[in-house]
Amino acid sequence: MTLERWRRITEWPLIVASVLFLVTYSIQVIVDPKESVGALLEDLLWVSWGTFLIDYIVSLVIAPRRWHWFFTHLFNLATVVLPMLRPLRVLRVVTLLAVLQRTAGRAVRGQIVIYVTGASLLVVYVASLAVLDAERAGGGSIATFPDAIWWAFTTITTVGYGDLVPVTLEGRVIAVGLMLSGIALLGVVSATFASWIVEQVSAENTSRQAATVAHVDALRAEIAELRTVLARMDPALRATDAKAPPVAEPDGPDPSAAKS
Repeated sequence: MTLERWRRITEWPLIVASVLFLVTYSIQVIVDPKESVGALLEDLLWVSWGTFLIDYIVSLVIAPRRWHWFFTHLFNLATVVLPMLRPLRVLRVVTLLAVLQRTAGRAVRGQIVIYVTGASLLVVYVASLAVLDAERAGGGSIATFPDAIWWAFTTITTVGYGDLVPVTLEGRVIAVGLMLSGIALLGVVSATFASWIVEQVSAENTSRQAATVAHVDALRAEIAELRTVLARMDPALRATDAKAPPVAEPDGPDPSAAKS
């Protein structure tokens, strides 16, 4: 079993686990179900977490260079370790971002815009759930889901009106994460736009160079053709000159005799 093959096998199970987490966590936070239903939802959350745990362990075992894989996949480690800590319960949101992080590595520039847009909306939604879960229990000003959505949008865009402010430690941690996400989003969008401009300019220069090369090739072909024609005409001209009669001397008195 190779690491690449394992990734292909587990891609869809991880997507299903992520969707299961999103739906379960949304119901748990927004609906605030009864204790019996809440226990079932909690079990489903742990099932989704267990899927990522199995994926992490197997990937680490079959990786050709385990220590290199370990240090280059610290985000995957966070999705496994953080949800186990009860005080950091709201940080289970990182589980949902694992699949996005994996697919981002394969995204080309043409897909970056779609990826960034989807990831940003997902981060806003999940952060809204997480901050509502933390602030509602802590008695903060963010008490409803619409308030949480509004706060998440103003935070990730780095506007920050200040009308809604997290007061709990978990809420402030989420706020810092959203601020950093907003800065990173701006950088990605700017880099993508700059890359598009460079690509357009490069394409135009390439087309001009191609046209110039085509003209030069055409001129070379014409010169070669002219040389061929001249080479064929040269023997014929020589033969014509050889067959031509000598030029007759003009009639009239010799100028030297007239002078004498």
